[in-house]
Amino acid sequence: MTRESGSGGGMGRCGAALRLALEGNIAVGKSTFLKLLGATFPTWHLVTEPVAQWRKVPASALPSQAPGASTNLLQMMYQEPARWSYTFQTFSCLSRLKAMLEPPPERLPGTPHPVWVFERSVYSDRYIFAKNLFEAGHLEPLEWGIYQDWHGFLLRQLRPRTTLHGFLYLRATPERCLERLRRRARSEEGGIQLGYLQQLHAQHERWLVEKTMEVHFADVKHAPVLVLDVDKDFEHDAAVQGVLMVEAFATALRAEASPSHPDPL
Repeated sequence: MTRESGSGGGMGRCGAALRLALEGNIAVGKSTFLKLLGATFPTWHLVTEPVAQWRKVPASALPSQAPGASTNLLQMMYQEPARWSYTFQTFSCLSRLKAMLEPPPERLPGTPHPVWVFERSVYSDRYIFAKNLFEAGHLEPLEWGIYQDWHGFLLRQLRPRTTLHGFLYLRATPERCLERLRRRARSEEGGIQLGYLQQLHAQHERWLVEKTMEVHFADVKHAPVLVLDVDKDFEHDAAVQGVLMVEAFATALRAEASPSHPDPL
């Protein structure tokens, strides 16, 4: 388990709360690790990925749908990616953005601000998933251009509330992720093949490890990354080690206080 050091310089602080994103491939073990963090640090504010919202999109606006009916947009995207990828990525990014803009939980006077950990982020929505769909031909160039335009505009306008101070990258081989995906057996994921997980793994590596991906936000581009090797299943000792490394990572980031809020490139 290693830390890939970004420069860290000039990272803005959104108030006094530290905000991290937990990133990684499909079925790498993010939800399991988030539960470990929650059990170890009960005062931390953990935000799970809004998968349930994607599975039950209200369809009441459609005249053919009964009141209270919903649509599984996640399943529709996997079944017909050329038709539904743009719709899905728009909705998924919006749901992530809403989660980031939620007001912080109330805290007792004199207690420290909690650490926020988001399961994935508006940045992986763009630089991993939407980007990969475009490169795979499921997003038209016009759709990809429009997505990037509103994504950049919204995040610039909403700063510093969309600021992240670091990334936790759960890293495992695509083969291991496929094993875990088959084990959890989500109905929407039945058609996912190894090649797709290999594509997503390569995107994560270029962004968070190699730092060769073009990223349009200076603070995100240079943000510190803690890389956690989770290729082995979460055993007790390995899980404890990973959680302790996250605690040390968060402590180090809090010590790097900086008042500035850099503008996007």
